Amino acid sequence: MQREIITGVDRSARSRAAADWAAREALVRGLPLRVVHVVPPASLDPVEQWPYRPEAVADHVVAELLARHPALRAHGDSITGTPAQVLRAVGQDAELLVLGLRGEDGRAGVAVGSTAGAVAAESAGPMVLVPGAAPEDGPPLPSAGVTVDARAHSTAALGFAFEEARLRGARLHAVHTWTLPAEAAASPFRVLEEDRADWEDHEVQLLSDTLRPWRAKFPGVDVLEDVVLLPPVEAFAHASAGAELLVVARRTVPGPMLLQLLERLRCPVAVVPS
Repeated sequence: MQREIITGVDRSARSRAAADWAAREALVRGLPLRVVHVVPPASLDPVEQWPYRPEAVADHVVAELLARHPALRAHGDSITGTPAQVLRAVGQDAELLVLGLRGEDGRAGVAVGSTAGAVAAESAGPMVLVPGAAPEDGPPLPSAGVTVDARAHSTAALGFAFEEARLRGARLHAVHTWTLPAEAAASPFRVLEEDRADWEDHEVQLLSDTLRPWRAKFPGVDVLEDVVLLPPVEAFAHASAGAELLVVARRTVPGPMLLQLLERLRCPVAVVPS
């Protein structure tokens, strides 16, 4: 089966921003891009559709992308079905699935659309959720680095993050979160600084040991190791400020925690099954 990147689109500006991100990723990886538009089974009648034609949405986005990125290899595909189910199915064999955080069904004040949240929670492969509106014309922004959640010691997430950093020539920011031991957290007394230092030294060593084989495999990637005493959502939201991409292992931020994280971020987020 051909390796390809797939992006799901609708008529929203946010989905076009996600498609543009996917196009840039396809160019970096040297892969073709498949633009998929899912048409609900109970579609609008012809009078309500006009001038919107569901079968033309994907082709229209492809035309926009080719005008912006002439070297891109891309084609459109219109599929009838339920968006989340279709995108999960087509994403199973994709190198990467890319979606907007909110689509045309998004509501003001809601950061994560129902389709994006459902697919992110169950996707069989890595996927990227892209916030924001349609990009402006002009050269790509310089790389601001890749931030990865190193707490779960996920081979899949760390491998994805190191490869993304290598492709971009970017620094990798490896974030490892930790908490105080239960007895210390429950104690009414202040934690002694020497005890806290010992616990933190242990966490620093854990992170160093986890990253050592990856540093050897990717010697050209500059790595910043960061051990923080914060809840995961707060730590990742802070560390991702200004980042080009945040990579998280799904088991580290499952269910509601993943949605909380997505609602606080403004950079693209790669969710990697592990």
